[in-house]
Amino acid sequence: MNRWNRLLTALGVLLLVAAGGSILYSLFSNGGQPEVALLEVFIDAVLIGFPGVAMVYTGLWLPTTTISPELYSRIAAWTGGGIAVMSLVIGLRELHPGVDLDPTGGTHFILLSISSVTGLLVGVQDARTRTQAKTLEEQNAELRKKYELEKQNERLKRTERRLEEAVSELETSNERLEEFAYAVSHDLQEPLRMVTSYLELLERRYEDELDEEGEEFVAFAVDGAERMGSMIDGLLAYSRVQTQGNPFEPVDLNAVLGDVRTDLQFKIEETDADVTSEPLPTVRGDESQLRQVFQNLLSNAIAYSGDEPPRIRVAAERRAAPGAAENDGATWTISVSDDGIGIDSDDQDRIFEIFQRLRAIDEGKTGSGIGLAVCKRVVERHGGEIWVDSEPGEGSTFSFTLLDTDRASTSRPIGDGATPAQ
Repeated sequence: MNRWNRLLTALGVLLLVAAGGSILYSLFSNGGQPEVALLEVFIDAVLIGFPGVAMVYTGLWLPTTTISPELYSRIAAWTGGGIAVMSLVIGLRELHPGVDLDPTGGTHFILLSISSVTGLLVGVQDARTRTQAKTLEEQNAELRKKYELEKQNERLKRTERRLEEAVSELETSNERLEEFAYAVSHDLQEPLRMVTSYLELLERRYEDELDEEGEEFVAFAVDGAERMGSMIDGLLAYSRVQTQGNPFEPVDLNAVLGDVRTDLQFKIEETDADVTSEPLPTVRGDESQLRQVFQNLLSNAIAYSGDEPPRIRVAAERRAAPGAAENDGATWTISVSDDGIGIDSDDQDRIFEIFQRLRAIDEGKTGSGIGLAVCKRVVERHGGEIWVDSEPGEGSTFSFTLLDTDRASTSRPIGDGATPAQ
């Protein structure tokens, strides 16, 4: 109970005490007139006692209702207002000289009692009306919220349908791209090989008749045909990253790096490259595609090493997701660093786009411009990202992220002079 319904209860108790006192007075003062005494007892019980009972009951009943405790003060105010109005009426009557009525103090108390219970009833009705209005307002707000949620849900469904349609169109587009890539690979490679073969035949057959400039033209033509064939192969590999990838499984990156070192063995020996590695983890992924990533990055590091023998370092760093347990949600950041010629800051984002080379052809490098684009697409298929940190003349560090597995590899590092994993 709060102070307002306690006040109502106390007022009711006061009326009950007054009614009891008035009844006792009536019995003693009219002892010789039983009919008068009973009539006054009845009047006091009904007109004073009943309002007191109603007041006590209301004070105890309010906490069991749906009426908000915030409205108890209004009920008390209405009750006090009823008493105040009746008091004003009685006071005006006493001051009015033309009224010849002379009610007793008991009559005044009866009038105040009646006015108090009248104010109480009005206050309770007002509180109930306000409570119902508030309930209706809350229900309306809930309905509006539900309506908004339904509208939002409908918008989400429409968006989902559009996304499904977009995914379906994208899948269709990928299928067409793959078909195009196959057509390019099978239909254009053969004419390119024929052009190259005839150019080489022309060079051999008319070698004595071609001057130095003619031989240079033939060499340029052969080189262009070979580069076009390389670009076609790269485009085929790029288009098949998503559609022809293998299911993910645990992949030991130490073994992958060892296989790549074996594939690049002659290039490593030819350039006197030094490839060292920290222990690499076991991750979830497509082994053949991850092998392609390492091969592209190591090949670039060797090709763009500058005048000095290539010095390449492969490292791994494990990072747990924020708020996750040590073995949950972790990723590995794999980095391939070199001391080569570096990359201009303006080119560091562009080089991951298709057909964008690290350096211009006239600087002696003839890459297809697809290798790093393939790396980016493979890493994104694995849920990671790839980037480069580099300064011209200071070397480059290519980094990419991969998801962790439940266990990590404990293989020893592959360093200078170590036997690569086979």
